[in-house]
Amino acid sequence: MKIFLVGMMGSGKSFWCEKLAEKLNAEAYDLDYVIESAEQKTIAEVFADSGEAYFRKIEAEHLRSFENKQHCILATGGGTPCFHENMQWMNANGITIWIDEPVEVLVDRAMKQVEHRPAIKGLSAEEVHHLFSKRLEERKSFYSQADYHLHGADINEHNFAKIIQQHA
Repeated sequence: MKIFLVGMMGSGKSFWCEKLAEKLNAEAYDLDYVIESAEQKTIAEVFADSGEAYFRKIEAEHLRSFENKQHCILATGGGTPCFHENMQWMNANGITIWIDEPVEVLVDRAMKQVEHRPAIKGLSAEEVHHLFSKRLEERKSFYSQADYHLHGADINEHNFAKIIQQHA
C-alpha cells in the first residue's frame, strides 16, 4: 500500500506520515526532505538559486521515483499536487488523502515554526492568514481530487484506520 498525504503547509502531513508508517510498519518519507537530501540544499536555497520552475521539475521527478515503492507513506509539499499533473500521478499510483485543517489552525502552527518556514518568515499572523487563505483557494481544485478528504475534527487515527482498512 502506498499513501500520499496532500494539504497545506502546517496541516500535519509529516506528523501523520510518521504516525501511519509506524502503525502500518511502512517506510515514511517527506518529499521536501528527499529533495533537500538529493540537492544538498534547503528548499529555500533551491528556490533562491534555481527558481520555482526548476524546483517544481525536480519535485515531480522525485515524486515519480516512488513509482516502484510498495509499502510507504509520503508527505508531499503543499504545492506538489498543483504542478506537472502530480495529483493525477499520485491518484494512479496510490491512495491520496487530503488533510484539510482550518486556516486558523494552519496559521497557528506555522507561526510557531516561522524560523523554519522561509515562505512566511517576517510576516505577521494576519499576513500569513491572508497568504494561506489565498493559497488554499488556488490549490483547492487540486487537493479536492484526492481519494479521501479529512477535515478538522475528522483528522484522527480512527478515520485514517477506516481508509486503510478499505484498501487492505
